[in-house]
Amino acid sequence: MNVRLAQCFIAVDDHDKALAFYRDILGLEVRNDVGFEGMRWVTVASPHQPDVEIVLEPPDANPDASPADRQALAELLAKGLLRGVILATGDCDALWERLRESGAEVLQEPTDQPWGVRDCAFRDPAGNLLRCFQRPAD
Repeated sequence: MNVRLAQCFIAVDDHDKALAFYRDILGLEVRNDVGFEGMRWVTVASPHQPDVEIVLEPPDANPDASPADRQALAELLAKGLLRGVILATGDCDALWERLRESGAEVLQEPTDQPWGVRDCAFRDPAGNLLRCFQRPAD
């Protein structure tokens, strides 16, 4: 059996701001931009890893969520308490500099970690925590 990651989801509150970040700053490609029943979701992916996609969706995208659950998710997103993803790069310092210059909220400058990677942390426009790491061999 061959099981692989195909998609992961990140909640965003403004797709246009999210696209400016994920596409224009991080360099991901837009694979899909769908509007359906009053909702919108956008799928982005790295040109270097075309079989793994990130779906940018509103926090209330689950049709089974109650109004109270939708409100709670929106509040958690606004506080920056929903998790994002961890990205890999061959040059953590260059990516950090690009993020810093873009005005993104940088939480941690590139740091050599005791577990062997160099990483940094930042938030996307919706407040999601994202980390980026570089392996020593990259």
